[in-house]
Amino acid sequence: MSAGSGRGHGLSERGGKPVGRRVRLPRGAEPPIAVFINGTEQLEGTDYELADDLIVFREPIFKEDLRELGAVRKIVLGLGLVGSYQRHEVVDVEYRIEGRARLASDLDVIAD
Repeated sequence: MSAGSGRGHGLSERGGKPVGRRVRLPRGAEPPIAVFINGTEQLEGTDYELADDLIVFREPIFKEDLRELGAVRKIVLGLGLVGSYQRHEVVDVEYRIEGRARLASDLDVIAD
C-alpha cells in the first residue's frame, strides 16, 4: 500500500473486492471539497485527484463481497450474530452549493 493518509479501516479487515477508482462529484459541487473514506479524510494530490466532475483515487475502493460467503454464513450475518471483517470502504464528500455546506455519503463507485 502506498504512503497516503490511510483508508479508515483496521488491520484485521481483509478481503472485499476492488470495485473501481472513480467517484462522481455531486452535481453542482463547489470548493472547498473534502473527501473521506470510512470517515478518514483523504488528501488531494496524495490519495486522489479531481478531474472534471470525478474524484480519481490512487488506489481502488474495496467493497464487501458477500457472494463468496456460504449460505450459513450469510444467515448468521443477516441475524447480526457476528460481524463481517471484510474491507468495505464508504466514500463521503463534503462540498458547497451556493455557499452552503453539504455532505454526500456512501457515493457510488464507478466500476473500472
